Amino acid sequence: MADLKGILSFFRSSLSTLLADRLDFKSKKKKRGIYSSKMLWIMRFSGFFSAAMVMIILSPSLQSFSPAEAIRSSHLDSYLRFPSYQASTTSPHSYKDRISFRKIIGFRNADECGSTYREIRGVCDPSLVHVAITLDVIYLRGSIAAVHSILQHSLCPENIFFHFLVSETGLETLVRSTIPELKFKVYYFDPKIVRNLISSSVRQALEQPLNYARNYLADLLEPCVRRVIYLDSDLVVVDDISKMWSTNLGSRTIGAPEYCHANFTKYFTGGFWSDQRFPGTFRGRKPCYFNTGVMLIDLVKWRRVGYTKRIERWMEIQKHHRIYELGSLPPFLLVFAGHVAPIEHRWNQHGLGGDNVKGSCRDLHPGPVSILHWSGSGKPWLRLDSNRPCPLDSLWAPHDLYGQSR
Repeated sequence: MADLKGILSFFRSSLSTLLADRLDFKSKKKKRGIYSSKMLWIMRFSGFFSAAMVMIILSPSLQSFSPAEAIRSSHLDSYLRFPSYQASTTSPHSYKDRISFRKIIGFRNADECGSTYREIRGVCDPSLVHVAITLDVIYLRGSIAAVHSILQHSLCPENIFFHFLVSETGLETLVRSTIPELKFKVYYFDPKIVRNLISSSVRQALEQPLNYARNYLADLLEPCVRRVIYLDSDLVVVDDISKMWSTNLGSRTIGAPEYCHANFTKYFTGGFWSDQRFPGTFRGRKPCYFNTGVMLIDLVKWRRVGYTKRIERWMEIQKHHRIYELGSLPPFLLVFAGHVAPIEHRWNQHGLGGDNVKGSCRDLHPGPVSILHWSGSGKPWLRLDSNRPCPLDSLWAPHDLYGQSR
């Protein structure tokens, strides 16, 4: 058994090294089309790895060996912390003072950006690309990695403005010390706004108030910010984010990759579909599932129509009728499904964190990749720290700036 574990450890290590060398994440990324071919290579290699694992697991002499997968979800949410914080009995505020990230500097615009040498005139500057991400102690490591990946792969990183949504103090200084030249602003989201609207979910992490801050971007951000890209904290961007920014939404308020082959009915309870009052909301639409962790939002249209109130209304109905189980996603589906501007699937290769139970390893979907998204219960930093990574977690690791992970 010891020999087997050594072989698997060597195989995983070799795979991670090959992926890192193949992708060369640390090099500048301006080469068009190369990343797509690299992703295709990874898909093929990942398939080979999966086949090898199946052969090993099915061998009669190895039935007692437990295959690599994410941390079990029965206690998962208690693990969604930095390693030193798990054993600490001090408050999160004192812990924040001990978080260590490596400092990064030197992200500059390419010559073709046009605004390379001119000063950006604040958050209302029309040349800016606006990106919103939440910041909290539990997912901070993922958020910083996401920001790092955006800067690393952007042609014009100086033109990106980050809007950080927080429900606790003290994180602004940490971000500033890690990425001193970053253009950003911190917005406080009061948990009391949604606390009485949140119902229990299949996973405790989905019940956190900050998970619902995306519903209030139109209210939190300045009126001059006309559109924004919202991103979850458990992803990395491996393409120029300005490509997604330039998407034409037409008459739609939000844009996102849609997955019309998914079983849409499973996102709501039987009680929803059996109650004559509710299914009619989709009448006249062709609703498709979309993941709310990657969205391009027209804030002007959102404010004009008042979509926040519509989402809140469905959350109120949920409190009384239990029409869904999945946190902040279903209200978005109820309001927008069937009225979403489609964005290429490459902009959300989601589900890499597995399902909401085991968080097992997943392969990439077919096609090119611009965003790798570890939605689901398995997070790459947890699996890497526990020495039980999935093959694709090695694509997240180069963007990790957490000091204790090196």
